[in-house]
Amino acid sequence: MNRNDPCWCGSGQKYKKCHLAFDEKLTLLERQGEEVPPRKVIKTKADIEGIKKAAAVNNAILDLVGTKIHAGMSTEEINTLVHNYTIEHGGIPAPLNYSGYPKSVCVSINNVVCHGIPSEDTILKDGDIVNVDVTTIVNGYYADASRMYMIGEVTPEAKRLVEVARECLIKGVEAVKPWGHVGDIGAAVNAHATANGYSVVIDLGGHGVGNDFHEEPFVPHVGEEGEGMLLVPGMVLTVEPMINEGAYEVYIDEKDDWTVYTEDGLLSAQWEHTILVTEDGIEILAY
Repeated sequence: MNRNDPCWCGSGQKYKKCHLAFDEKLTLLERQGEEVPPRKVIKTKADIEGIKKAAAVNNAILDLVGTKIHAGMSTEEINTLVHNYTIEHGGIPAPLNYSGYPKSVCVSINNVVCHGIPSEDTILKDGDIVNVDVTTIVNGYYADASRMYMIGEVTPEAKRLVEVARECLIKGVEAVKPWGHVGDIGAAVNAHATANGYSVVIDLGGHGVGNDFHEEPFVPHVGEEGEGMLLVPGMVLTVEPMINEGAYEVYIDEKDDWTVYTEDGLLSAQWEHTILVTEDGIEILAY
């Protein structure tokens, strides 16, 4: 575009004073063999403000779940709690009817890795570890995060898995740096998981988010430093490692086509944040 045209990001500034140098840097890096993100995943200032509003509702939902979740509660009750709060606060639960998913939240217990479908028949028990994964739409913008909850007295083994899974998330988030690479995230996560005797699910991963539920890039949680797509200012993505007590293999329940289990039946734990890459670091938006 012309140097004096309004910038494509909607800032109102001339292109030469806004994103011209940024675009030129991306072009140069691409010529040098780097995988650069498409412009559509670079968020504008308006996009970021919108995503932050969605994140505020999303964070409040997970806070609420933390005050209410208990043994004897059905996962359908969690679904109702999440759905009602979302609607009451001007949001839309993104999972509901997404590719046929029937509920407003994913609730995954023990050996369920992710995408557990809430049900009146699934009752939380003392000793369970539970992942609640919430994605919220507000005014067309998306935020995505999940947390683990330990019900009553869990075994030392289960507690350690939950704690190390959170450490893996933190390691992955710390690896996100402007002008770094997606592979840096997976390298950091996998190193910490394997050092603690756990495995990382490779069939599923994080993703770009914000203007849609799932955007580029795919964010694997096993990777090599310096490889994969560049992480540049304005990108918004999730870091959400799924850490298994045993082997990394998983399978999808053929009955519902959604619920993902560990192949060996051992425990799995996951935490998820939505991250904004900034000029000088990152900002955690949803957690």
